[in-house]
Amino acid sequence: MSARMHLSPAQHAHPRSPGEEQFALAAELLALLGDRTRLTLLHALTAGEADVTTLTEVCGAARPAVSQHLARLRLAGLVGTRKEGRRVVYSLRHGHLRRLVDEALKVADHRLAETATESPAGTSADVPAEVPTDVPTEEVR
Repeated sequence: MSARMHLSPAQHAHPRSPGEEQFALAAELLALLGDRTRLTLLHALTAGEADVTTLTEVCGAARPAVSQHLARLRLAGLVGTRKEGRRVVYSLRHGHLRRLVDEALKVADHRLAETATESPAGTSADVPAEVPTDVPTEEVR
């Protein structure tokens, strides 16, 4: 294995060197995406608009938690809302965000594939090793 890391050329790379403000805002964005529930919500919204009830079912979190996460995403300008009767419907505000979520999940797919190929044959990193049955154990009282 080569010590050098293979980096493919980025398509549609940023046209100029980002400034300090852009790095700071990008870091805030990535921090928001670093939460599993928010990432799940954003991924669900890549398929289209959804209300809180639908998003709660998708991510499996409690409704108040989902509402708080959506509020953070809305305040950050990542999701938009519109009223439909009494319901509030959420949507992604930018196509760039859809691509960012998709790319993050693709990177995760690559990491999982790499981990699977690096595991010794016949074992899995997620499955604990068998406990020997011929070793005496002490009773816990």
